[in-house]
Amino acid sequence: MPDIVANSVLPAIREAVNLITSDGQTLVGELALPEVAAPRGTVVWLHPLPTHGGSSDSHLLRKSAWRLPALADLAILRFNTRGTTSSLGSSTGTFDESRAEGLDLDAALAFVSVRDLPKPWVVGWSFGTDVALRHAREHDVAGVLLLSPPLRWTTPEELAKWANSTLPVVALIPEHDDYLKPREALERFAAVPNFEIVPVADAKHLWVGETSVRVVFDEIARRVAGVPVPLARTYDGPMERWNDL
Repeated sequence: MPDIVANSVLPAIREAVNLITSDGQTLVGELALPEVAAPRGTVVWLHPLPTHGGSSDSHLLRKSAWRLPALADLAILRFNTRGTTSSLGSSTGTFDESRAEGLDLDAALAFVSVRDLPKPWVVGWSFGTDVALRHAREHDVAGVLLLSPPLRWTTPEELAKWANSTLPVVALIPEHDDYLKPREALERFAAVPNFEIVPVADAKHLWVGETSVRVVFDEIARRVAGVPVPLARTYDGPMERWNDL
């Protein structure tokens, strides 16, 4: 069977979507669904910092939409937060340092509810973790997964509010992160001992390389879909290659 590589695109039902926020912004995105089976779970992605190139095209988001509907029967919703552009298009509005982006998360979770998808996990990466930490706690979600949290805009007071939450929160901390390494993460998250801190050996902030990508996707598949991991590294079926990589 052919190996799954960086630009492998597995079968899924992919639909362009528009999310409308309560303050009237239109966010462009994509919903990727399993081709045959009902979704075992839903992932709502929050992408890295748009002022530094982060978007719905950031590689973990794009590759998850390419792979996880087929490999783990997951529904994947990725979208551009306000003021962000990607190959999916441009969202209206203006970047707001994770404040008004809470309304973007509201719109995404409302969309998941309207589409009657399984209760979602919010998965934030870098800037997206600040959006999740500042705004996901009050939502009816299944859990929160944080990838490379820099804790740039989340205040200690906002973080401390999570101490009384029963919502599962898992933070994957790269060994060689540029902003928050595992030892520092244990110190910064000390106020919320209910958080699960998972150090990831040899990984970096951007999770570049198939080894790091597989760590993230196995964690998502195990937590969100409840499927055995590691996920398959080969695929016996139609598989395309994305030529823009």
